[in-house]
Amino acid sequence: MIRTIYFIVLAYFLMGGIGFYFIDRKKEPEVVHKNRVKFIAYFIIINTLFLSITIYPLAFRYLSVLIIGGGFYELIKLFRKSGYAKKTFFQFSVFLFGILSLGFFFFGSLGKELVLFTFLILSIFDSFSQISGQLWGTRKILPEISPNKTLGGLIGGTTIALISALLLHELSSRPVHLTSLLSVGIVFFSFAGDVAASIYKRKFGVKNFSELIPGHGGILDRFDSLIAGGAWVALSVYVFNI
Repeated sequence: MIRTIYFIVLAYFLMGGIGFYFIDRKKEPEVVHKNRVKFIAYFIIINTLFLSITIYPLAFRYLSVLIIGGGFYELIKLFRKSGYAKKTFFQFSVFLFGILSLGFFFFGSLGKELVLFTFLILSIFDSFSQISGQLWGTRKILPEISPNKTLGGLIGGTTIALISALLLHELSSRPVHLTSLLSVGIVFFSFAGDVAASIYKRKFGVKNFSELIPGHGGILDRFDSLIAGGAWVALSVYVFNI
């Protein structure tokens, strides 16, 4: 089953590659190069996390700790770089991130099938939001916070993610209606986590948290949605018994 899922992931990447081909046809060479670097880096990240979850789940738990630690470091680094401005906002942000990180940490200890299901839905939502947004997104929904987010991107990413959730519902080990509820929460928290990270960056006047990951930015630029979505799944399991 894992092999079949991996081939499905590769098929999604092929679809994404085709989508980016059409997106990049009329763009400047520098932009095309940047998008290719971003696509390759994303491919490496997805494969690393996929293999850690399916082959050696303990490795994913180690990676989750590194992601959490890197996230705290980036929050503090921007705060220090600003000259310790906006102290109340920073304290609230660290508190909120701490709660989400705790949920994300417990998420890593769940069964690998549920962790894999969550990871796949998050990745599909994220990637197809970008693709559909660039292809058909005309109406910006948060222009002052995250200018690249469009209604078309949100609808496209959500649609593909929820359809994929139905196709992969056996992986979640839940009835279809509970899988659907879980998936809606994953998409919502993923989007909300991304928006929260964007608000933090705008408050401190930066585009990215860092330049650690080529084409993506920092730890929180890449993994904000995973942290928030994983926290939701942990909450749904341990508190709501979904």
